[in-house]
Amino acid sequence: MCVGDRTFFYHSCCADPGITGIAEISTPAYPDVTQFDPQSRYYDPKATHDNPRWYNVEITFKEKTRLLPIRELRQYQELSRMRVLQTGNRLSITPVDPYEWHFILQLLKA
Repeated sequence: MCVGDRTFFYHSCCADPGITGIAEISTPAYPDVTQFDPQSRYYDPKATHDNPRWYNVEITFKEKTRLLPIRELRQYQELSRMRVLQTGNRLSITPVDPYEWHFILQLLKA
């Protein structure tokens, strides 16, 4: 992710996961300090300051959209290769192909 990149805001830990807005990356990635803190629930014993495993970015809200649920996204053959829709995917931060981005924007405008 680079500063200025647009992103879909995606709720994943809820009853009806899906896209709910658009944001923009506003800072370069930086190490998540909680990975180094043994008292943190996000502590990662494999992470070191020289070789961090987890990073943060700051995002800036751009616009709220209608909820575009994952079950609706899965209905479109045009999105069949979208990484967040793949069986077994556990990551909610995944790349979005430019074609997928524009297709989803059209769905949000409908």
